[in-house]
Amino acid sequence: MTFAIAIDGPAASGKGTLSRRLAAYYGFRHLDTGLTYRAVAKAMLDTGLPLDDEAAAMQAARTFDIANMHRDVLAAHEIGEAASKVAVMPGVRRILVDRQRDFAATGDGAVLDGRDIGTVVCPDAPVKLFVTASPEVRARRRYHEILGNGGQAQEDVILADIRKRDERDMNRADSPLKPAEDAHLLDTSEMTIEAAFRAARRFVDAALNENS
Repeated sequence: MTFAIAIDGPAASGKGTLSRRLAAYYGFRHLDTGLTYRAVAKAMLDTGLPLDDEAAAMQAARTFDIANMHRDVLAAHEIGEAASKVAVMPGVRRILVDRQRDFAATGDGAVLDGRDIGTVVCPDAPVKLFVTASPEVRARRRYHEILGNGGQAQEDVILADIRKRDERDMNRADSPLKPAEDAHLLDTSEMTIEAAFRAARRFVDAALNENS
């Protein structure tokens, strides 16, 4: 049976970096579920389909190649804006959750990160982590990340956007962002990625020992 690690948290909390580190360390497959919504949005944009066409978005959700999602391409701002529109469609969410569950059930182990992995996608995962940090810390991280990639940004604008996304994610009717009841909380506000990685490994190792 596949060993699944469910990692949730708000934007720029460090959950993506932590998920990739854990997947590499344990030799597990990794899925950033947020990219699945962006892949649907990109398919809609590429074919010129209107973003409010739920039937077309559902077809795109069924057919895009989940094994061939390119983070750098899908990170484009316009794709993110389009993804926020298709992500609210119940039909699209149902299809993508099913595909994410299929991913989690394949192979020896999988790490999935997103907003509703521990609560909706993999509620029976043996390890659930909720990774968070203060909005100010997350804005600073995102700001330095953009500058490091040669871009330009304003930290106060990023902070306002993060607070708006938090409000939207936590208060949406369908799969709101919240920790699963049995999730381990990792507040990375004062932690390096290395410290967060060590803390997460302790939870994973304990669960692997129980399952062995």
